[in-house]
Amino acid sequence: MSTRDTAAPGTRAARQGRPRRRLGLFGLTPYLFLAPAFVVYATFLLYPLGRAAQISLYDWDGLTLASFVGVDNYVSVVTDPQLREAFWHALVLIFFFAVLPLAIGLVLAAVLVRGKVRGLPFFRTVVFLPQVIAMVVVAVAWRRIYAPDGTLNAVLEAVGLGGLTRAWLGDFTWTLPAVGFVGTWVCTGLVTVLLMAGMARIPNDLYEAATLDGAGAVRSFFAISVPSVRAEIVVALTLTIIAALKTFDLVYVTTSGGPGRSTTVPSYVVYRRAFMEGDVGSAAAVAIVLTVLIFGINLAVNLIGERER
Repeated sequence: MSTRDTAAPGTRAARQGRPRRRLGLFGLTPYLFLAPAFVVYATFLLYPLGRAAQISLYDWDGLTLASFVGVDNYVSVVTDPQLREAFWHALVLIFFFAVLPLAIGLVLAAVLVRGKVRGLPFFRTVVFLPQVIAMVVVAVAWRRIYAPDGTLNAVLEAVGLGGLTRAWLGDFTWTLPAVGFVGTWVCTGLVTVLLMAGMARIPNDLYEAATLDGAGAVRSFFAISVPSVRAEIVVALTLTIIAALKTFDLVYVTTSGGPGRSTTVPSYVVYRRAFMEGDVGSAAAVAIVLTVLIFGINLAVNLIGERER
């Protein structure tokens, strides 16, 4: 028997034991399937974002030739007190769009799921209803509620609290909280439904064991319910923080940034500078900074959420 014949069985066995390199698993096939989606994503997101970053380096009114100014537009974002005020307003809205709905949603979800409420699908639909209404419609409705002769002041007068009535959208102190409360009303339904889905998966055995150990409803809520829906909390905070920082239509319809600059937010500044003042380069710089801020805050939220799991 030749050496070639002797090595053949071992070589054949080694070849049979070695996993084959399949094109569908290790080759280009997965990337070919992803290519159409990536092309659409790049066309409608990455390219406009890159184009906005390029425009932010120029002084351009949208019509005439642009002149390169480098990072001057970004310097003005940091040094302009009006822009800093607008970004501060956006951070304040995070409390109304994200933190407050999360607190309310946790309580509502626990009551609806653990309380064995009859007609649960009906309550879930009612709570989620603000999410399916266009924000412009919501803004028009709440502008009427907040009007001096609107529903809110009429209710206050009816219950003997006429001294609290005011022009809610014309008061420098209360306008931003009034706009933020609309965001609370809209986002609470989304947060509640997400948390209800998470709490519905918690085994009843955990609550029964906690009850046998002497834990009451409040202690079980903080020891079992909240830790078990940490992933849903991260998702809810991500969505609501994005909604808070990029809100435009609500502010535009209700207050147009007023009175004064008390409800001006970065998205409205972008609109006003680009389409009303003809300062497209500065508007693009504000948009890029806002994008980075949204990405940074949500990255921090997700990293903290992953670390806690």
